[in-house]
Amino acid sequence: MNIKTRYLLNRFFSRNTLINLLKYSRDDVFNRISENNQGHLDTIQKAYQQLSKEYRNEYFYKNTLLNKLLLGVHSVNTTTALTEIPVGRAKPDFILINGKAAIYEIKTELDNFDRLENQINEYYKAFNHVSIVTYEKNMEIAKRKISDINKPIGLYILQRNSKIKTIIKPGEYNLDLDRDTIFRILRKVEYENIIKKHYGQLPQVSQFDYYDTCKKLSMEIPLQQFYSDFLVELKKRNPIDQERFATVPYEIKFLVYFMGFKSKDFEALELFLQK
Repeated sequence: MNIKTRYLLNRFFSRNTLINLLKYSRDDVFNRISENNQGHLDTIQKAYQQLSKEYRNEYFYKNTLLNKLLLGVHSVNTTTALTEIPVGRAKPDFILINGKAAIYEIKTELDNFDRLENQINEYYKAFNHVSIVTYEKNMEIAKRKISDINKPIGLYILQRNSKIKTIIKPGEYNLDLDRDTIFRILRKVEYENIIKKHYGQLPQVSQFDYYDTCKKLSMEIPLQQFYSDFLVELKKRNPIDQERFATVPYEIKFLVYFMGFKSKDFEALELFLQK
């Protein structure tokens, strides 16, 4: 596959492309990949097939994880997926939250392991289950990295048939949990919910002092309880209409899940795919 095709495929499966298609019924990247007299759904499916066979980029990995784990093992009613939320100086590729939180750090055929140790150590400051997802040729390198880091990191292989194979199951690791890192991830309404749960009311202070006061109050909550409350709040993110979401093609599930689709967006997508 040449560089031009890779560039187009990278842009094809993106928020901007999907927004253009739903809003204006056209997109330059989509048009360059689409063949004459080819249905829109066929265009998407053929482009994704190219990814699967020739160019398994980060989007392919993320979309596979969402389909195989969130939808295949769990459910959008019981489990929440997150992506690219800042955790210290890193951004996890994929997070699943139900009774616990599990981070999946992706290393595709196009990635290296240079930043892995720093990324993993940042993740453990806010989450207690961390895994690496990579491909078969990277398995031994990944095992050595896990051994060097010396924490109960999980390891999964995305096989050529797109099945996810468990090599090492992640263990729970709480020693690095850091209140400051956790608090910074929370949105205002989320840390307010935690404060109200434990203190019955929010602090009556100036807006200038409000954030620091809430943070100080959170520091007095036992760490494991604070962590549990933190997961409860994160699990409320990304609500989605399960019935409408079930109709979204496999190839663009990841995009739609994280774009906050409303009823009108699902309707626009359905009309576009019929053309």
